[in-house]
Amino acid sequence: MELIGSTQTATYARPKTNNFLPAISTMASSYKNFQPALTTNQNANMPWRTNTYFRTGSAIPSIMSTSQRDNLELVRAKTMFYPSNRTALNTRYTPDDWFKSNYSNYRESESSRNSAERLRRDTIRLIQDREQLTRRTQENTSRNLGERLNDISFWRSELHHEIDNMVTEIAALNEVKRRLERALAETEGPLQISQECLFHREKRMSIDLVHDHVEKDLIKEVEVIKSCQERMRRNLDKAIAQLASNRASQHELERDLNDKVTAQRIDDRCHQMRNTSDGISYYRGIERLDPFLSLPDSWSKFTDDNILHSQSERAASHKLRDEIEVLLNTTSNEMWNQFNTVNVAFTNRISEMAEAKNSLQTHLAKTLQEIFQTEMLVEALKKALWDKESPLKVAQTRLEERTRRPNVELCRDNPHHRLVIEVREIEDTIHKLRERLMEAENTLQNLVKTKVALEHDISVKANSLFLDQEKCMSMRKSFPSTPRLVGYT
Repeated sequence: MELIGSTQTATYARPKTNNFLPAISTMASSYKNFQPALTTNQNANMPWRTNTYFRTGSAIPSIMSTSQRDNLELVRAKTMFYPSNRTALNTRYTPDDWFKSNYSNYRESESSRNSAERLRRDTIRLIQDREQLTRRTQENTSRNLGERLNDISFWRSELHHEIDNMVTEIAALNEVKRRLERALAETEGPLQISQECLFHREKRMSIDLVHDHVEKDLIKEVEVIKSCQERMRRNLDKAIAQLASNRASQHELERDLNDKVTAQRIDDRCHQMRNTSDGISYYRGIERLDPFLSLPDSWSKFTDDNILHSQSERAASHKLRDEIEVLLNTTSNEMWNQFNTVNVAFTNRISEMAEAKNSLQTHLAKTLQEIFQTEMLVEALKKALWDKESPLKVAQTRLEERTRRPNVELCRDNPHHRLVIEVREIEDTIHKLRERLMEAENTLQNLVKTKVALEHDISVKANSLFLDQEKCMSMRKSFPSTPRLVGYT
């Protein structure tokens, strides 16, 4: 057979045995008592030689002659059967080398076994430590999930309680709002009566048509009713807005509650999850994913802010309900007091029918003069506004032209600041003039209304007594009761 081996340790191609190496004593005795079998097969007689050296040793140098090669083969044939000659010629290692090689293999084997044993012990200890660490970590995670569930349950109960309170408050505010709407509708009748009285009194002719206490009280009554209506509408708008805010807060609470329910269901499922649970799987890279929108502090603060916001809205709603209650009582008393005052004034005015026509004409003349002066003032303001257009155009055009300066020449210098100040001053002047123009126009409109009223009073006087006693007082016999004015049917 062909020999297989390496330069340090020869490995022979022989039948496999169960043991890797025999005992040292056995190997030593077998080596000392070993006698090779004599055979004519050259390869079988030299099992200790490696394949490379065997082939090299069997090669004949090309420089030898044919006769020299024949003599060498004859010598080799004669000496082949003697072990001493064969060892002297072909042995590569000594017995000490052979024993050292074996001992080296033993030491390497023992070192490898020790390393393997240490690795096995360390690995077992690592497995046990990591198993305990994994178990502790999982227990801590489960405990944290349990604490998280307790937190969610607490906030759920708080949200439930706040939602119930908010629903109650919304119902109460709705009821007050309906009462306010009914009370507002009830004020239309008295307002129409007062306005009709004023309209009928406008039909008085000549000197009897005066701006007397009756008219003043009627106008005041209209103003009182309109003021009550305005306050009612304002509070009605507040109630509508407050209802919207309450519903928005309720919606936020319900959405937060739904999120809490969903989160609690998920966390409860995670809390109940075990290593033997169904549905667990690998999700590679999930620990690197960061889809979170809040931290524990911000999470609790979010719900706490929602609850605080809802509580503040409930407090504002409760305050608004109290204000509406006070408003209904106040407006009812004000309208009733003014109604009685107007009736007394009508009774006194029926006994009075004297007013000077010249006084009315004087007031009318003064009113016309004021209207003329106000019209002149309006024209003067318009002219002043028109005169400010050109300076403003100049200043703005200068600013626009200076923006075209190239490169570093585009400097924020003193002329630029002065131009900006000039533009602002002119614009402020225009704004003030426009405000004054609006005031003058409003004043002019009021003066025109007063003039029309005075002219109408002078022209209508003849049937003033009939109008006051028959027309007006007959309509004022009916007035809504107090319960209807506060919104109760």
